[in-house]
Amino acid sequence: MTGEVKVSAVIPVYNDRKALERAIPESLDVLGSITDSFELIVAEDGSTDGSCEFVRSWEERDPRVRLLHSDERQGRGKALNRCFREARGRILCYYDVDLATDMRHLADLVGAIREGYDISTGSRLLAESDIERSGRRELASRGYNLLVRTVLGSSLHDHQCGFKAFLRERVLAILPAVRAGHWFWDTELLVRAQKNGYRVYEFPVHWVEGAGTTVKRNDVWSMGTAVLHLWWQLHVSKD
Repeated sequence: MTGEVKVSAVIPVYNDRKALERAIPESLDVLGSITDSFELIVAEDGSTDGSCEFVRSWEERDPRVRLLHSDERQGRGKALNRCFREARGRILCYYDVDLATDMRHLADLVGAIREGYDISTGSRLLAESDIERSGRRELASRGYNLLVRTVLGSSLHDHQCGFKAFLRERVLAILPAVRAGHWFWDTELLVRAQKNGYRVYEFPVHWVEGAGTTVKRNDVWSMGTAVLHLWWQLHVSKD
């Protein structure tokens, strides 16, 4: 694709061949309805199920689709860092490949950046949010986000919703400070952004839990450990 790119949308992928069959064409349709210039970047992170080949076939026939492949698994955070640095759009956004967040919200996500916010993020935990999720995951999510608000001083309600947008120059400025390479990337970026005075817009979304997602005992432990480790970085180590 040549010329100006207004919006770069990123989909992180790891062994998501089936989900891509829906995610790519629906993304192209929705993005085309909100901007006349965009690119869809698939951050394919060492998949072994044919995801890479599937995206490459799209890339060959549609110049709006870009494949960024990694031979080895990097983790979602590192994959997003790479994509954001290589993206060409003034506005960057990403969302999960299962499209758990209703894509009708993409216009609001991108629109908030156009209106002057540095970051916008969907929220499953605001009073107006409409979610379909198992009780166990709901309890774990609320507990985790309460911990982030209490320990790290965040004013947001949902830090891990996979539906976010950024002003490119602002997110690139803060990425070097974000150390998390996988799932905690979202939380760390949002916490550091708030501490640096970034304007963050959080809004309610309709969200449906994807198939096969579970919360394990080790996940709860890693959540708490990650929060405490970031607190230490921010308040004690200062490096």
